[in-house]
Amino acid sequence: SVKASQVEDCKLTGFTGLTGLRCIGCNPFAQTGRSKLQNKRASLNQQIIKQMRMRAGAENLLKATSNNKVKEMVLLELSYVNSNLQLLMGQLEGLNSSVEVYQSSQETANIPLIALGLKETKEVDFSTLFKDFILEHYSEDGNSYEDEIADLMDLRQACRTPSRNEAGVELLAKYFSHLPLMESRFFSPNRQTGIFFTWYDSFTGVPVCQQNLSLEKASILFNMAALYSQIATRSDRQTITGLEEAISSFQIAAGILNHLKETFTHTPSYDMSPAMLSMLIRMMLAQAQECLFEKTALPGIRNQFYSLMKMAQEAAKVSEIYDQVHQSMIQTPIKDNVPFFWSTMSQVKTNHYRSMAHYFVASALLDHQLGPSDDEDQQEKTLSQVYDRLPEGRSPLDILKKKDERERIGKAHIRRAILGHEEALRIYSLCHHLNKLEVLQDILKASHQRSLNKYSENENEEEFADYTEAPDIISKTEHKAEMEFPATTKVKVTDFFQRLGPLSVFSAKQRWTAPRTIHLRPEDRDLGFTLKGETPVQVVSLDPLCQAAADGLKEGDYIVAVSDTDCKWMSVSEVMRLLKDVNEEGIDIQVVSMMDSNPPMPTKSATFCGNLPKTYSMICLAFDDDDKNPKSRKVTKKSSFISWGLKNKLKSASTLSLPTADHSGALPWNKPCPTFPSSSSYNNDSALY
Repeated sequence: SVKASQVEDCKLTGFTGLTGLRCIGCNPFAQTGRSKLQNKRASLNQQIIKQMRMRAGAENLLKATSNNKVKEMVLLELSYVNSNLQLLMGQLEGLNSSVEVYQSSQETANIPLIALGLKETKEVDFSTLFKDFILEHYSEDGNSYEDEIADLMDLRQACRTPSRNEAGVELLAKYFSHLPLMESRFFSPNRQTGIFFTWYDSFTGVPVCQQNLSLEKASILFNMAALYSQIATRSDRQTITGLEEAISSFQIAAGILNHLKETFTHTPSYDMSPAMLSMLIRMMLAQAQECLFEKTALPGIRNQFYSLMKMAQEAAKVSEIYDQVHQSMIQTPIKDNVPFFWSTMSQVKTNHYRSMAHYFVASALLDHQLGPSDDEDQQEKTLSQVYDRLPEGRSPLDILKKKDERERIGKAHIRRAILGHEEALRIYSLCHHLNKLEVLQDILKASHQRSLNKYSENENEEEFADYTEAPDIISKTEHKAEMEFPATTKVKVTDFFQRLGPLSVFSAKQRWTAPRTIHLRPEDRDLGFTLKGETPVQVVSLDPLCQAAADGLKEGDYIVAVSDTDCKWMSVSEVMRLLKDVNEEGIDIQVVSMMDSNPPMPTKSATFCGNLPKTYSMICLAFDDDDKNPKSRKVTKKSSFISWGLKNKLKSASTLSLPTADHSGALPWNKPCPTFPSSSSYNNDSALY
């Protein structure tokens, strides 16, 4: 179900597949802010690939020609193409900087957060190649699987525009769960399928094309993380519920990106390189930490010494994490492709939250003198934990007891707060994309003015200028943002192509003969063989002198049909019921024989990046245990047809799950938050900031 507030964001479309479940995606033609942004991204990607093809052709011509006039014309053309590419990539950077469309409609007083845009892909037509493969490999009529192929294509098409809610995440998870099934059915290790999957880099727009499913899997995971980041940014951060949703979504996005980094270590797309993913993980966790700070401050901050010191360290923690994000953004090669808006925003937040930390410490020292009823030892302990070092010749107790020292250090903190806010405003003015965010400018100016007011309240014109430098504040938090995985990690899906038979036998990497018809005629109510297994059943203990053996039945054959009844999914008992009442005229069965598989192809696949072919090693890919050949098991010869089956030890291959990790403990931020009493009196010790 979709909430009414989400209908404006995405008009829904979908399809009903074989499973009977409706898969919901956004209408790509809906005129909403987010859909317009994705349409612009798709258009820019097409223009970028056109210019890159022109550049590749010009460079090839430059190498091949020896005519100086032709070289001059080609060089001129190259300069135009490179200029166009720079303009197009600048426009793509602008799209990545358009954070306002992802914010909640209720946002009024919160600093905007950054969401990842969805990767774009080309449509893929499975129809012809899958039909041919079914006919050639499975010896079945591919046209009879048109509905299943259409459902798979519709599911992939819906994944290009998922709705920005849990239904959209579930849609991506279902398609991701179908990919291993599709890989086992149609992607043989001994041959190329001829199906190309093309995905565009979300930062550069450069296309990457591969014939295997590793790029498809990685890109779907990236889009799942991007969708969670968009869910987080649209949450209402004026409520505890909205903040908790944002925190959880950012942590899940970080967890998915981390799994992507550890599993697909050599993905050729730059936006999924280990360095870029590490930076994105830090950014997601930094935004989660920022939301944790807002959650702590939302009920109000008690105007008391201990509460102010605690919030100072919390703000310092947010500043520290954003500083780490900014440092990772300015490292080579990330700095060449990450949007300037992102690095500027992280720098602004670093200075903003550091200044807030100094403001809180200044307020604690200037507004709360040590009184007779205060716990001197406790305040001394608190102050010593806030500072890494103190100005020379001063101790925490001196600062607390001596009014002059307390005011001097407090003013030093407020001066650092003012300077930090001024630096944040200066950096803000350097990025024209940031200048569009008026709410950010309002927050920065209001924070700066608050610090100026605090300084003027404690300024004494008769005092000499004091240039004491405020010490750094140690960052500390009670609720640290941690990577998280989706609560529903296991997604059950029904194999679209289950009619082909159990995946343990009827897969792309197995080879067997075409179905053979065997005529069975009982002799003294004995057919001359026994059966084992469950689905499909296998012929064992075959009497070489029986009529079935003479007709071509072999030890180890799989029975796929009895008369006109398909029995690939039938157990031994079910097949037994079909055979036990065979009359003297007999009955026809169809069997297949397993063949030795050819040696697998080298683990390399052709990758086309920006229309320039290169070789990409696939050794890094992880293979599921379910894909391994089932080990043969010895079966003792049985003399009677009645003693047929063995207990099946094979698990169903129609249930897959997303990668997960054990996070059984409670979330670090899920601790009970302190209660902050409210009061309308500003001068009261319990007044709220």
